[in-house]
Amino acid sequence: MTIEPSSASEATHERPLRILALANQKGGVGKTTTAINLGTALAAIGERVLVIDLDPQGNASTGLGIDRRSRRVSTYHVLAGDASLAQAVVPTAVPRLLVAPSTMDLLGLELEMASSSDRAHRLRNVMKDIGRAGSATEGVTYVLIDCPPSLNLLTINALAAADAVLVPMQCEFFALEGLSQLLRTVEQVRAALNPRLTIQGVVLTMVDPRNNLSNQVAADVRGFLGDKVYETTIPRNVRVSEAPSHGKPVLLYDLKCAGSQAYLRLASEVIQREGRLPVAA
Repeated sequence: MTIEPSSASEATHERPLRILALANQKGGVGKTTTAINLGTALAAIGERVLVIDLDPQGNASTGLGIDRRSRRVSTYHVLAGDASLAQAVVPTAVPRLLVAPSTMDLLGLELEMASSSDRAHRLRNVMKDIGRAGSATEGVTYVLIDCPPSLNLLTINALAAADAVLVPMQCEFFALEGLSQLLRTVEQVRAALNPRLTIQGVVLTMVDPRNNLSNQVAADVRGFLGDKVYETTIPRNVRVSEAPSHGKPVLLYDLKCAGSQAYLRLASEVIQREGRLPVAA
């Protein structure tokens, strides 16, 4: 299946680069699923997207069809200083979507760079050449950084390099507590490392409108954060869950399912929030 760009987004190659870190220290909230499918949806509407996999589990890489045996150069090698980011970048089956894959080697990186003066800025430093003419990242307009499910040094590197944070959050009981902790971390990073960092938005995932608890959590989050919460929500959808086992984003696996359509709406809302497209009437 081929995904083609919409005519409204053909000129995206002239747009400034935007770097979004997808972060939530709680696991199982749909963070990696959102990185994969939001990246695919942005590419489908004409953006050129790079997903940087910073999770040692490497699920974003697997979900984009990158076999573990083929990850000869990974984000570990990039952050360790053994390779450039462009050397790690590989194409995916989705037009205009690239990925810098990760491996389990990232687990040891925090100890390796703990005494380095640039330990919080390794990622920012290697991203300076993104978009350079003739490189694997030429023309990239969005970078999505898939963070590990913890507030460790890898996540701090992502926040220090990003323009904004996108927070996937499951509609469940402990969601607000974890969100408060992440927001405190964002404030600390903004004060100490990256004054331009903002919250791009919170996306509610695994939403079941038939579930009273899900509805209550969604209402609480919207009451707490107001318009920082995206109007688009990602429903519980079996096709979204099945797609990674086939090494495909759900938009390639089943474009017409509810999950795919939700991620396409989310991509449009992300772009609209940044003023890159006119808000629909």
